[in-house]
Amino acid sequence: MLCVKRDTVRLPDGQQATREFVTHPGAVVMIAQLPNGKLLFERQFRYPLDRVFLELPAGKIHPGEDILLTARRELQEETGYVAERWHHLGVIHPCIGYSDERIEIFFARGLSHVGHGLDDGEFLEVHELDLAQALDAVRDGRLTDGKSVAGLLWAERVLDGRWPLPAAS
Repeated sequence: MLCVKRDTVRLPDGQQATREFVTHPGAVVMIAQLPNGKLLFERQFRYPLDRVFLELPAGKIHPGEDILLTARRELQEETGYVAERWHHLGVIHPCIGYSDERIEIFFARGLSHVGHGLDDGEFLEVHELDLAQALDAVRDGRLTDGKSVAGLLWAERVLDGRWPLPAAS
């Protein structure tokens, strides 16, 4: 999935330098709004930091996979929900200093529960939070995941009408 590369590059002043970076297939993050207005979150253990994190549903893009299909697949696998309406909001680049990773942000509405399909070795708990609760979790340090913090900026602006939703897919 990840590959570390080392390149020799020419700098603007003509000198050469070595740059190491990680290639990544990309990912999606979903802001999934339930009919009651709450948003779906997960509590999931993350090995590199040896702790459980609160985060929006997300997942890796498979090679050649359409990003909307990735979002649909990951939402159902991780939360057990499917959505009728999908809006592609934008993209973030979370690690620009050392990776080409991109995370595509989606807003999902018209949710209905159909059952989980977790990957082997994947253990998580699904939680519902309203926007104010989620923002409180950011403010007090219970939610520190970068893609989720960025997603909540979009959620806040979309839900209060400052940023219109793009056409649904």
